Amino acid sequence: MAKKRILWQLFPSYLLITFTALLAVGGYASSSLRDFYHNRTAEDLKARAWLIERQVVRKNSPFDSSFLNPLTRNLGTKTNTRITIIDLTGKVLGDSHEDPSRMDNHVDRPEFKTALQGKIGMALRFSNTLGEQMMYLAVPIIREDKLSGVVRTSIPMTFIDRELRTIEFKIGGVGLAVALLAAGISLMVSRRISRPLEQMKRAAETIAKGERKEQLSVASDSVEISALSNALNQMALQLEDRIETITRQRNESEAVLSSMVEGVLAVDAEEKIIRLNTAAGKLLEIVPDQAEGRPIEEVVRNSHLREFIERTLGGIENVETDLTIGNQNEIFLQAHGAALKDFQEKSIGAVIVLNDVTRLRRLETVRKDFVANVSHELKTPITLIKGFVETLQQGALENREEAERFLDIMSKQVERLNAIIEDLLSLSRLEQGSEKSTMTMEKTTVLQILESAIRDCEQKALDKNTSLQLNCANELEVIANSPLLNQAVLNLVDNALKYSEPGGKIEVKALASDTEIMIAVQDWGCGIDTAHLPRLFERFYRVDQARSRQLGGTGLGLAIVKHIAQAHGGSVSVNSTLGKGSCFSIHLPIA
Repeated sequence: MAKKRILWQLFPSYLLITFTALLAVGGYASSSLRDFYHNRTAEDLKARAWLIERQVVRKNSPFDSSFLNPLTRNLGTKTNTRITIIDLTGKVLGDSHEDPSRMDNHVDRPEFKTALQGKIGMALRFSNTLGEQMMYLAVPIIREDKLSGVVRTSIPMTFIDRELRTIEFKIGGVGLAVALLAAGISLMVSRRISRPLEQMKRAAETIAKGERKEQLSVASDSVEISALSNALNQMALQLEDRIETITRQRNESEAVLSSMVEGVLAVDAEEKIIRLNTAAGKLLEIVPDQAEGRPIEEVVRNSHLREFIERTLGGIENVETDLTIGNQNEIFLQAHGAALKDFQEKSIGAVIVLNDVTRLRRLETVRKDFVANVSHELKTPITLIKGFVETLQQGALENREEAERFLDIMSKQVERLNAIIEDLLSLSRLEQGSEKSTMTMEKTTVLQILESAIRDCEQKALDKNTSLQLNCANELEVIANSPLLNQAVLNLVDNALKYSEPGGKIEVKALASDTEIMIAVQDWGCGIDTAHLPRLFERFYRVDQARSRQLGGTGLGLAIVKHIAQAHGGSVSVNSTLGKGSCFSIHLPIA
């Protein structure tokens, strides 16, 4: 059903009531006037009939046509009334308007029948003789206490109807004027009632939009409307205060959730997402705004997490578990789940807190690998030394040539142990920052550092018939600790020499950009498979362990390069293709 404005509900109702009252009063007045006129006319006809009846009774020969015709015509003309004298058989003896001999017998007329009973008869009907509506009134003629005939008087109803129509037109005009006046008053009253309500409606819409700036002022004499306006203002103030409180609390909770490192995921009892903070969206690789309101199985593809959420929803106590998500780059999560309850302690969902422990797991893995690698790297030379010592103790000292060979091997293993320990100590100092806090940083030319590193490797390059090429601008400068940076470049050149084939070449170059200086060592040796590149700078990580140990490496050279670069505020990178060579780079901030 279509809704209407209150103005168009009140105004037509008032009009309907007004017009109904006017029509009822007008109809009643018209009917009363008609009855009044009919009664007055009937009284007049009755009086005229009695006068004629007296004159007929006083005549010695009352029913003589020569007497009755002139009498009826004379009196009918003077009184503007049709007068008819009828005997007891219904025969017309005299008539003021027609020849009695040509008139029908009136024995069947209702007013005549009533008069024959000694009563006054009256009837309203259409006259065929005169061709119009007539009112008839018949009185009995009593002569010597005997009914002798009937006197009937009649008058046309045309003039009565005309008078009544005139009066009805006047009543209708007055009624129309009253109706128009009432319509105007009704419209004014309706507007007086509806206008404050419309103002309050607009104010309520403004409040709903949050755009209300001032209190509502409604001009109305109605106690109810004024009370409603005051209640609306009071409600608006309370609503504004509550909205401000809710907005403040929401902003605070949003700020807390957004700044949390932990991921927070809240679901309802139907496993639909209620809340998801930014950290959880990054961990689960979903957009928070697009995920809220959707079932968890549509958003999260990890079956273990969904099972954990189901377990949290079904349990009472808090639950914990470890999860792994992601296919290529695995992320390790520590999940804590708790039931979400309302103020009645009824469970309405669950909240899941996700801690990213990937770095800790990887550090734990690196630590385990480091311990295993250190143990392995130290155990090999120690085992060799111990074996040769036992051999010497068992009599090999007497064979001088063998003893010298054993001692030479033991010396090399001791040097290897010393190199490992020195590298470990250097790494430790770099990691703890002691080396960085005590090292002297000064502006120096990059060319000078690169030339120094190449000079230290020239003999090894000559022995392997490998050419070392230098490409660096003279004016290129960097703020660095020269010995440390020289050691880093030296380690890279030394590695390049180890894994290059005899007769090859190695290029050492330095390039400058707007933000950094890059020192690169390029070789065209065996290259490295891309699977090993992410872990090349880890301690003791070897691509080819047998060849690496055979070439005398400790497995710590690249790790030292990385930490020296970090001590200078820089970083390292590597690009390599298997069978085509490798390029190791040190990136330093520009001076």
